[in-house]
Amino acid sequence: MGDVMHPLARTILQRLGLGLMTLFIVSIVIFSMVSWLPGDFAKAILGQAATEETVAAFQKEIGLDKPPVQRYVEWVGNVVQGEFGSSFASRVGYKRTVAELIAPRLANTLFLASLTAAIAVPLALALGILAALYRNSLFDRIVNSVTLTTISMPEFFMAYLLMLFLSVKLSWLPGLASVDAETELLERITRCALPTLTLTLVIVAHMMRMTRAAIINLLACPYIEMARLKGMSKSRVILRHALPNAWAPIVNVVAFNLAYLVVGVVVVEAVFTYPGIGQLMVDAVTARDIPVVQACALIFAATYIMLNLTADIISIATNPRLLHPR
Repeated sequence: MGDVMHPLARTILQRLGLGLMTLFIVSIVIFSMVSWLPGDFAKAILGQAATEETVAAFQKEIGLDKPPVQRYVEWVGNVVQGEFGSSFASRVGYKRTVAELIAPRLANTLFLASLTAAIAVPLALALGILAALYRNSLFDRIVNSVTLTTISMPEFFMAYLLMLFLSVKLSWLPGLASVDAETELLERITRCALPTLTLTLVIVAHMMRMTRAAIINLLACPYIEMARLKGMSKSRVILRHALPNAWAPIVNVVAFNLAYLVVGVVVVEAVFTYPGIGQLMVDAVTARDIPVVQACALIFAATYIMLNLTADIISIATNPRLLHPR
C-alpha cells in the first residue's frame, strides 16, 4: 500500500502547491485588471451628478482611497478568511455582502453545469467508443462531421441558432432561461433546456474526439493484438483492454470541459438571460462593482485549477506505470 500511495501522495502535494501558486498569481492579475478598468468606480455607482465631496467620501468609505498594494493585501487576507466584502453598489441603498449576491447565482450555474455534464459526458464517451469501434464507417464519418461543425461554431452563434429554430420557429422550448429559487425542478430543467443543449453540443465534440483518438492509438499496441489473436470480439477488446488504459487523456479532456462549463458559461448565460454567476459578473463589470467582479473571477480560477488538479490525480491513479515506478 505504501508503494501505491507514495507517488500518488507526492503528486497530490505537488499539484496542490502548484495550484496554490497559480491561484496566487491569478489573484494578482485579477486585482490588477479590475483596477485598470476604465472609468471612475465611485462616479459609475453614484452617477455623474454627484459632487466631488460626495465621490471622495464614498471612495473613502469603500476603501478606494488606499494605495493599491494595501487594498490587495487586505482583499487577499479577507478572502483567505472566507470574507469577500460587501458589494459597492449595495452601499447606496442597503448593504449586501458579495457572498449573499454570489451564492444563489453560483448555485444556478452549478445546476446548469451539472445538468449539462450528466448528458454530455456519457454521450461523448459512448460516441467516442462507437466511432473507434466502427472506425472509417459511415457512422464514424457522420459523427466526426457533426462534431467538427459544432466545435467550429462560437457559443453565441450556436445559442442563437437553437433559439431561432427550437424556440421561435417551432416553439418547442422556452427561449429565455429565467429561473429563481421558487422554480420547481421540472420547470427549471425545461427552462434550462436550450442553454444545456448549447453547452452540450459545444463540449461533446472535444470529449468524443479525444476518446476516439485515445482508443484508436491503443488498438495498435501489442497486448491489444494478442487479445485479438485469442479470439476476443472487437467490442470486448475496446471495453476490457483499450478503454481502461485510455483513461488518462480522456479524464484530462473531460476535466477541461467540466471546468469550461463553470468558467465559460458567461456567453451562454448572457444570451439566455440565465441568472448565473457569469451573468452576475457581466452586470458587475458594467456597474464597476469591484468586489463582485474580483470574487467571480477568483471563483472561476479556483474552479478551473481544482478540476485540473482532480484530472491529474485521476490520471496518476489510473496509470499503473506511475503507481508502480521501477
